[in-house]
Amino acid sequence: MALDEVWRGLDGVEALSGPQGGPLRRTVKLILDPLVIRPVQHPLCAGTVLCADGVTLLTSLVLAHSDALRACADWFTVLKQVRRALRITEGNAQDLYFQRCFELATVHGTPGLDGRARAEATLREIHDSTGGRTTTALKAHVTEPNRLVELTALLDLAWRRRPLSDYGARDLSSALTELLEASTLARDGDPADAGPLLDELIEDQVGTHRGIALWRSHPADGADDLGLTVHTCPQRPDLGASASTANLGLPFDRTVYERVFTVLQGSIDRTDLPGIPELVTTEISRSCSPWGLLDESLRVTAAAGCELALGLSPIGAPFPSPRANSRAALGHGADARAGGMTAGSEGGGTAPDSGPSRAHEVVNSRWRREAYVLQARRYAVHVVDGATGPLAAVAAELHTPWRPYLRRLWVRLHGRDVREMPVIEPGELWDLLDGVARSVILDHRARVKQALTSMGEHAAAEARAS
Repeated sequence: MALDEVWRGLDGVEALSGPQGGPLRRTVKLILDPLVIRPVQHPLCAGTVLCADGVTLLTSLVLAHSDALRACADWFTVLKQVRRALRITEGNAQDLYFQRCFELATVHGTPGLDGRARAEATLREIHDSTGGRTTTALKAHVTEPNRLVELTALLDLAWRRRPLSDYGARDLSSALTELLEASTLARDGDPADAGPLLDELIEDQVGTHRGIALWRSHPADGADDLGLTVHTCPQRPDLGASASTANLGLPFDRTVYERVFTVLQGSIDRTDLPGIPELVTTEISRSCSPWGLLDESLRVTAAAGCELALGLSPIGAPFPSPRANSRAALGHGADARAGGMTAGSEGGGTAPDSGPSRAHEVVNSRWRREAYVLQARRYAVHVVDGATGPLAAVAAELHTPWRPYLRRLWVRLHGRDVREMPVIEPGELWDLLDGVARSVILDHRARVKQALTSMGEHAAAEARAS
């Protein structure tokens, strides 16, 4: 709310503002946080609730960049005008141009007589980097009649050839939790022997086995319980021919088109990606593979992330949670390791009952310190059943934190898989898993902040009306 207040005191930034006058979410995400406030460099500005010194510092930072922000808004207006003139429709203008506009504002100030020429050069630079890998080309590729028949047959074949075995939903949970523990220690410089453990789990295809298990129905911790599909068992993906970032399906329910579409939309430079035909055919194979991933190290990362996620409890009971106890009562999985290695007493079954791992303690303790979590806990106590709205949605997600966590983790792993970026080191694995947790926390924080701002504006409007 402090940011909202100082922003409303600026003039000439309407192009970066919402209908109510506050900064757009993308303005905060793409410009203010990384380029102006820089909370990593200014910890006083990093919290959800700022102290007096934090408010003063945040205000001074925004005001110090006020000229650049006004020029940024002017550049964005010019770029949108030139974009329309060039009949460019590819991508979201805010995602593609906000940071480039701030760069133009910092280097050149407000647009001058050569503003339209600079804007056109910037647009051509951005959009020429696609190398023909556009959503328009994607749609044309998958809808061409003869190719549509060919790709559908390929999809049917890949789905029929899935490896199906009777693995348990939590096979080798102890080994994966051990990997989490060792990875956090390795990241902090402890000489834990995490590298050989990661290599062993990759060699034994533990991630593949856990992914295969998610193709079957389970009383608990199945793909539907994890928030990866709306179905009891994942269904054969459709080829698809349209997508909207505001209305994407859950990870295992996405069409091949949606999966490739999100990769294209999330790529600043698409020339490092394969061509559209290869992207589509590879994605067909990937969508019919365990976890919807091809690389084994990423599958192991997904399985380890699943173990981490199922032990998260930002507002719930201490580990093991009541949900964990109910899972334990349902029994364990069967043999999971390749080559006959078992998931019994050696390391399989449900999460250990000895207490939380260090990885769980790190993430849970950080999450529980969030002011919005304390507010959500109070909200959950007093809210009536069936309540709706942004605060109710956040409160609900805090009761099932593994779902938003695993959805976001899958998106990141999918992007790495497309770009052939395996996980090599245990420290890298932990950075990835911990980064997803931080991302979920920041997303919740932003949604709560926006909800409180809207509630405050509504209350102020009612007060003025009365």
